[in-house]
Amino acid sequence: MRTFTIILLLAVISPVNAQKALDTLYANDKKNVALFFPSAIRQGITGASHFVFTYNREKRQYFGLLQAQPGEESNLLVVTDDGKVFSYMLKYTKELSKLNYFISTDESIGTEIPTKVIPKPSKEKKDSLEKRQEYFQRFSEYLMKSEKKHSKTKRKRGIKLQLQRIAYNASETYLVMELTNTSGITFEIDFLKVYRFSGNKKRKSSFQKLEMKPIYTYKMPSKIYNSQSVRLIYVLPKFVLGSKEKLQLELRELNGSRKVLLKK
Repeated sequence: MRTFTIILLLAVISPVNAQKALDTLYANDKKNVALFFPSAIRQGITGASHFVFTYNREKRQYFGLLQAQPGEESNLLVVTDDGKVFSYMLKYTKELSKLNYFISTDESIGTEIPTKVIPKPSKEKKDSLEKRQEYFQRFSEYLMKSEKKHSKTKRKRGIKLQLQRIAYNASETYLVMELTNTSGITFEIDFLKVYRFSGNKKRKSSFQKLEMKPIYTYKMPSKIYNSQSVRLIYVLPKFVLGSKEKLQLELRELNGSRKVLLKK
């Protein structure tokens, strides 16, 4: 065992246990008091020179020895290999009633690196999100009841993808679409994606394609049965296409090769 002094120990103690009352350890200059920790000792320091805490620094072990000279009370701070922090008050006494302390993990006052606490969303934010979704739903229902505007249609292998209307409201853009299946077999949907693109596709260096992900979907189906038509709405962050930009919808089949590309 070697005795040494640590000049500075930087330990950040998690606030959950920062106010935990400290136990007191008693020691004197006639006997060694052994402290057995649940993990190997990495660092240890006493608050005053008349208290000495020794442990093996070269080959980390689970126990250290405490001795004391007469003097005022002080404290002991120990950090173990797993980052646990232990803190105790120290007092000198001529007579010792206990020579061995077996310290449990529960006695830790915190950790060297605080545990990250994931904040729960505030009630205000939750209410605001729910209100936005309710508004998206109400406006989508309104658009479903309004007059259809056949904007653009694409058919391929019995699957029809139709963009019926583009509506703007507040800070969102609503795409009203209709999917129709007359192929004779069920069409299971892998995805329906929306892109905006610009430039010449033949010149790859100038061609740009950007996916726009919906923030809300209304009545999006997982499959379309034969002879079935389904209307749905995508709600996207508001956008306006530039003079050289186009909109592209891509419908792809799950576990199949069918796909429909619609450009506007």
